[in-house]
Amino acid sequence: MSKKIGLLSDTHSYLDPKIKEYFSNVDEIWHAGDIGSMEVLDELIAFKPTRAVWGNIDNHEIRQETKEFLRFKIEGVNVLITHIGGKPYQYSLPAKEELSLNGAPDLFICGHSHITLVQMDKKLNMLWMNPGACGYKGFHAVKTILRFSITRDKIHDLELIELGKRA
Repeated sequence: MSKKIGLLSDTHSYLDPKIKEYFSNVDEIWHAGDIGSMEVLDELIAFKPTRAVWGNIDNHEIRQETKEFLRFKIEGVNVLITHIGGKPYQYSLPAKEELSLNGAPDLFICGHSHITLVQMDKKLNMLWMNPGACGYKGFHAVKTILRFSITRDKIHDLELIELGKRA
């Protein structure tokens, strides 16, 4: 069995209509924080099974429905999602503490930077993903999302999707 995942972050209260087109055949959507509004979260949940974490701009309502750190296993892959993760080899203090306390996952996902990056952390032997930002707020020039598949313990068919210019 294989799972197809749609990964996004930093919607900042705006859900680009193109996201539903690109995520039409995914099994799950993962949101790496800075959702911005319950309407965006509710719309994603109504569309597809959704896993989400809260980000630094998210209010108490969103924080009641999500967590700062979300750990789970899908297929054979251990996943950790948080919003502010730092970058490979230079993790934010909360992420560093979480990794130290509960160990490194196979796949570490974060948002916050608005910069798309996928990189292997060879020291912790984990794949690090940040889908960039897909909302209109921030300094990013292009709105981006990621789509990939997980089969058993393999992450494959990774696609970077550009939704167009931010402004």
